[in-house]
Amino acid sequence: MLARIARLLLSALLVLPLAAAKAPAGPAPVEGEDYVAIEGGAPYAPAKGRIEVVEVFGYTCPHCARFEPKFAAWAARQPKDVQVVRLAAPWGGHWQPYARAFYAARALGALTKTHEAVFRALHEDGLLPQHNATPEEIAGFYARYGIDPARFVATMHSAAIDTEMQKAQAFILRSGVEGTPTLVVAGRYRVTARTHEDALRIADALIARERAARR
Repeated sequence: MLARIARLLLSALLVLPLAAAKAPAGPAPVEGEDYVAIEGGAPYAPAKGRIEVVEVFGYTCPHCARFEPKFAAWAARQPKDVQVVRLAAPWGGHWQPYARAFYAARALGALTKTHEAVFRALHEDGLLPQHNATPEEIAGFYARYGIDPARFVATMHSAAIDTEMQKAQAFILRSGVEGTPTLVVAGRYRVTARTHEDALRIADALIARERAARR
């Protein structure tokens, strides 16, 4: 009897991670309206047993700045089988230096403490310029978070960051991303929502679909 109870308890514990994933709310997403199926799509950084959700964004993008608090809260609620990845779009002009700054901060292990701060500095506090930002200006801001400015500038211009920029651009082109913020689920679905709230609802539904297909 005790052995049977122990087996039942073990079974219950094994399904807890999946139970934490709530059923998506709202209507099922419609292809061509809520999302685009990416032909030949693939995840940015595949991880065994995990469903990837990529957010393509830009620090100077005002829509991304408004989306960030909602997306951060959503990402914090995801169960362990969901891998959330942020990608700074390495487009030209004023996008370029801040994309390099993002990948440099990621390489230096500083994203957790600087990501939201960069959005605030650009869109609320005016501590960083939207246009014509130099690497030295950007590095001066990151110095507030304990990062040596010279090391940060060197990292921004390193071959490793060149590679990260190229990898991000390849994923963006492969996924058909044309604007920000854009969510890509499992490398297979590009969300095309009209509101930020809708984007997260659709992502939830596509994650649930992908999870069910893997069982």
